[in-house]
Amino acid sequence: MSRSKWVLPLGMMFLLVSCGEEVKKELPVLGPYKVVDEVVDGALVTDTMFTTVRPFSFTDQDSNEINHATVEGKVFVTDFFFTSCPTICPKMKQQMLRVYDAFDGESQLVLLSHSIDPIRDSVGRLKDYADKLGIQSDRWHMVTGNRDSIYSMAKHYMIAAQVDELAPGGYAHSGAFLLIDRNKQIRGIYDGTSEEEVDVLMEDIEWLLHE
Repeated sequence: MSRSKWVLPLGMMFLLVSCGEEVKKELPVLGPYKVVDEVVDGALVTDTMFTTVRPFSFTDQDSNEINHATVEGKVFVTDFFFTSCPTICPKMKQQMLRVYDAFDGESQLVLLSHSIDPIRDSVGRLKDYADKLGIQSDRWHMVTGNRDSIYSMAKHYMIAAQVDELAPGGYAHSGAFLLIDRNKQIRGIYDGTSEEEVDVLMEDIEWLLHE
């Protein structure tokens, strides 16, 4: 018998503290999971199976294909934005730039930003945007692709991204940064417009890199 359940997104770290013992940091695994009950050697055994990030394929600002293999065995941070966004995106990109700068030279960390406006956000436009930020595509991929695929990916990450004619810029989307571990499991969700939450994100990245 299997029972499908959900873990609520949490953008915070967990600390397990025992008297007289060193503080040990733990990060939850977030997202849908399945609890499977099996009988093994006459005993009931319960196992928890967490969802992993599904395969994907997009194109970045240097026309490189970015797919599941790009992040294989690495920690990565992902978000959704569009270059003409007049509201939260500039704040998000400045905060992501802090992450980019803080982990300069760290080959095991990848940043992945999806444009939710692929009609206007061509490869060339993403390249111009990236150049203005002064970033390199081997560390921070700004990707475009089929709009339905991008929106479906956002839903897979449990965040919002959609066309909204009433929203500034014509799109509504989450300002969240998601932290994914080497096993492609979501380990944290953070407000990408908040310096304080991005500080926590960077602490959690450091922890995952050395987990």
